[in-house]
Amino acid sequence: MKVLVVNGSPKGRNSITYQSVRFLQKKFSMDEFEVIHAGAQIGKLSQDMSEVCEAVEWADLILFAYPVYTFIAPSQLHKFITLLKEQKIDLSGKYCTQITTSKHFYDVTAHRYIEDNCKDMGMRILRGFSADMNDLLSKKGQLQIITYWNYIKHIIMQENSPFAEESDRLPLSEKNRKYKIVIVTDCAQENDRLRRMIIDFRKALPYVSHVVNLQNFDFRGGCLGCFHCAADGSCVYNDGFDDFLRKKIQRADSIVYAFSIKDHSMGALFKTYDDRQFCNGHRTVTMGKPTAYLIDGEFSSEKNLQLILEGRSQVGGNFLAGIATNEGIEADSIASCADKLAYALDHRIMVNENFYGVGGKKIFRDLVFEMQGMMQADHKFYKEKKLYDFPQKNITTILFMKLVGLLLRMPASRTKVQPKMTEGMLMPYEKVITGNPIE
Repeated sequence: MKVLVVNGSPKGRNSITYQSVRFLQKKFSMDEFEVIHAGAQIGKLSQDMSEVCEAVEWADLILFAYPVYTFIAPSQLHKFITLLKEQKIDLSGKYCTQITTSKHFYDVTAHRYIEDNCKDMGMRILRGFSADMNDLLSKKGQLQIITYWNYIKHIIMQENSPFAEESDRLPLSEKNRKYKIVIVTDCAQENDRLRRMIIDFRKALPYVSHVVNLQNFDFRGGCLGCFHCAADGSCVYNDGFDDFLRKKIQRADSIVYAFSIKDHSMGALFKTYDDRQFCNGHRTVTMGKPTAYLIDGEFSSEKNLQLILEGRSQVGGNFLAGIATNEGIEADSIASCADKLAYALDHRIMVNENFYGVGGKKIFRDLVFEMQGMMQADHKFYKEKKLYDFPQKNITTILFMKLVGLLLRMPASRTKVQPKMTEGMLMPYEKVITGNPIE
């Protein structure tokens, strides 16, 4: 695969984000990488974009790599995108994705900025990777970016396969039973459009799936917010929903949601289902299980619903494999969605957390810790899963940063320390890249 890297950092080769690109170059030596340091060379590129034109024509994939600056991408990358548009450089049909580093503060708006502009230029957008600044220094972070890159390569290969649109792969009776996949829906008897989507998805999916229709469950009512479940997870209603949820749905390896858009939401019945899941409190009991959505309606115009679906996936720790709609606009095909879900299951893809996931989890972490006397089931779960990750306990980092701050306040040492700061920051990344990347 031919990859054109657009490095949007003004630091160029000294960018921490760029070290992730170097890591991928070493790990995936079979891929060809060409790099344009757009952030550092924006003055030169403002005068001559011929190098960019040639590189774009050569590339199969455009990879934007940049740090998040104040809610969005650096100004130098803004200027580069403006130049792409002003000079009408043809990017139509090209795949694009992005890698960012930050502390996850509004990385989502930075990613959306790149996606919206790529959409303007007719590009084929693939989900980006949002990393913490130090992720590459851990084995977990290295594994995450390797998994991400394999996933991107798989999508490009699959979508360009001559058999990519075939949905009738196997009859339901011949499906693999390796995983249990549950499709939760509120499909009414007269809803032929949604029913057809569910049928097509089950045909395209290589694994056995089961449908759970909420229309068939006799809800006694919506969540009352009474906290009856706080101690042991049992609901005040005696309709058996908590047992139904845990045995019929949450034991699955993957949960798929199928619904028609109603009143800019998943509808009142699905909202009852969601609210009643508070019998699990703030416990992410399905964490690690990939999910997908089949949506009947004009999802592309439902910005708030889009945010809700991404947010629930992030906070719940569920990799969002795909969203297939029948509106015909910027929608994953049902076959593609099924393939991505199967790939996520086979390769155990975990969520790459962004602002929604990191921020949401911190809010719940602090809430449960503070209210542990009442939220006893949540508190036990958070302790067992080691979710009380309070950063202020990292005494070594705090003391080191105090020392750096002290040196920077002293004029005599500042002139000596500042030139070496970038070199010092990059040293641990250099060890990772020049070492042996994990398999």
